[in-house]
Amino acid sequence: MHPANLFTKANPPPEGERFDELLRHRNLLIERIVSSAVITPQEYVQPQDEWVLLVQGEAVLRVDGKSVALKAGDYLFLPAGKPHTVERTSEGAMWLAVHLHAEPAR
Repeated sequence: MHPANLFTKANPPPEGERFDELLRHRNLLIERIVSSAVITPQEYVQPQDEWVLLVQGEAVLRVDGKSVALKAGDYLFLPAGKPHTVERTSEGAMWLAVHLHAEPAR
């Protein structure tokens, strides 16, 4: 095993978000998400539970129709089937997303 660093190659994309898989094991998936300040809001309704931590930056999500403002260090649990949309992010916002699938992650 070799250590890795969450902040390596963490430049934001020109627009949208970049999803980097950090670990996939059985029914667990851990991703680093790096956001541009230029995003097109998209609603997600996922079949798996997701826990997200905003590592750096700021963001506004709409969860189940309600606006949720996040700053670095804030985390949120999004149960499977819960509608959520990333409405706004600061440039270079970084997330750590932990997905728990009912069956092994593909």
